[in-house]
Amino acid sequence: MRLTDLLHPHLDDVTSVVDATSGGLRLDPYLHLPPGVELRRHGEPVGAGELMLLCYGPDPALHGAEADCLAALERMRPGGRGLIVFGHPGTDLPYHRLLDALVAHRCQVLHAASLGYTHLHSGAVFACTEELLPPHDWFGHPLPADGFATALRMADEYVLADFVSRSQRARLIDLERAAEETARALETAREDGLAERLAAALRDKDQLSSALRRARERTGVLEARVSMLEGSTSLRVGKALVSAARSPKRRAARLPGELYGLWRQRKAEGGRPAGSQTRAAATAPEPQADDRFHLSHRALSVAPRDRLVITGVLTDGTAQDFAADAVVSRVLPHDGRLLVERTDPDVFLVQLSACAAHDGPWSLTGTGLAPDLDRRLAELVAQARGLGRTAVLWRDDPASSAPGLSLLPWDTVLDGDTGTALFRLDPVTDGRDRLRDVFVQDSTRVRLARLAALTGGPDPLAERRIAVLAAPRDATDVARLVAQALGQLHRPAEVIVADPAGLALDELTAASVAVHAGPPTAPWVADWTDLTEDRPDTLLLDLLCAQEFSGADAVGHTPAADDYAFVPALHPLLVRRSLLDSGTPPDGWSRAGHRLFAVRGKEPS
Repeated sequence: MRLTDLLHPHLDDVTSVVDATSGGLRLDPYLHLPPGVELRRHGEPVGAGELMLLCYGPDPALHGAEADCLAALERMRPGGRGLIVFGHPGTDLPYHRLLDALVAHRCQVLHAASLGYTHLHSGAVFACTEELLPPHDWFGHPLPADGFATALRMADEYVLADFVSRSQRARLIDLERAAEETARALETAREDGLAERLAAALRDKDQLSSALRRARERTGVLEARVSMLEGSTSLRVGKALVSAARSPKRRAARLPGELYGLWRQRKAEGGRPAGSQTRAAATAPEPQADDRFHLSHRALSVAPRDRLVITGVLTDGTAQDFAADAVVSRVLPHDGRLLVERTDPDVFLVQLSACAAHDGPWSLTGTGLAPDLDRRLAELVAQARGLGRTAVLWRDDPASSAPGLSLLPWDTVLDGDTGTALFRLDPVTDGRDRLRDVFVQDSTRVRLARLAALTGGPDPLAERRIAVLAAPRDATDVARLVAQALGQLHRPAEVIVADPAGLALDELTAASVAVHAGPPTAPWVADWTDLTEDRPDTLLLDLLCAQEFSGADAVGHTPAADDYAFVPALHPLLVRRSLLDSGTPPDGWSRAGHRLFAVRGKEPS
């Protein structure tokens, strides 16, 4: 919820909002006050027709000090209202620090709600009154006024809510404690596992170095023997005789001279065997061999990874769905070790249904019926973990169908299906609401984002980021831009304006929407320069659903109101940033080979 959504329903009969905040946070860009309501700042009592604005949080420099907030409550008079915003998360809200002061100054809390900002997490509206006021329901509407019934409702709800919240708080504390213990145990296990892998790697290195030295020594001995044989008189005499036998006419006449020359040479050497110098050189101590291994590259390409790299055992359908957002390499029993080493994946993933199936290269793995496949998969898991990669078992089938897989040393185990790719749905049969639900919660991209968060790989959901191009001219345009951007069910990641410094867009920044000038950085761009147009809160969500369903480069509408169809031309509403940067005019996109997908221009939210 935005701050203006919490404030405006309580501005009836209010003519001025009194800013009583003491921190460095300016709240006036968040208010968007209607005409006739002015924002003032004074130290006088606040009564009928006025609403006091307070702020309280963990950072006194930003939110203000607690003492200043309590002192401001002393200025409340009957008929006055107040809005206090909290910088604490809802689960850690220290309302008990303000409760006694609110009661002492006859202030009744009417409505409380969560806020969607990075430094303001919740807010509450209260009123100073001499009699009990009816509370508001979950939607902010006042309940029927009845003093005794209202008191009974509040008393009953207080007891029941306190009972439920106590059990929830206790469960939350237990879960936090268990999470901390699990994290410590996991960190200890990882450190121990790292030490074991390091020790194993050092042992392997020593063994390989020893084997290399023995191979080099053996090679030296063999080379010395070859040199000795090549330089021996017997071999040279044999070569002369063989040459003479092959060519008697030319070589037989020179054979006596060659033999006499060999005898003279042997006599001149004093009977020293030929090849002795070679043998001496070969047996002389050699310089210490370098134990390090060197790899020579013919070519090298270095680039940042912008997609999740997955290597493992997957079904055909899962590999196809994952390939749209990740680099997928499927291992086979005979090439698994080489593929894990060469692809250097972010995660080594094994899908249980691919092992429990009755067909495929890894069929019956983990069932005990294929021990050779079990052994090879165990070797691949050990190899991946030895390389520092995360080994994940995705149990999309019952664990009992392949119980042997649970015995392997996985880093993480995920339970549930692998999601649904949007292109496998039928917009007519499933409906627009089904597409939205799958897009937000059950799509393959969402499942991959969960996997990426566990392994530290690139987040596939970054491909859903949208940049909005806007050109607000006055405060009215700014208010419409902020309302439309923050009202979207799929919020834009950034808003591009020509001069952000001169506009009151702090609320967008507080809601984690980047505001800047210059070229957009998000993969998708939406043109909102016309701020007079009404845009439903489902606009960006439906556009991204259509894009992910079709894989198009631009999504928009046509004069014929085509819906979920590829078209040769359209009015673009969502465009791929690379296509926009290419400089090609929209009427030439189709001829250049870009895919254009049409959806209806406007639909009620």
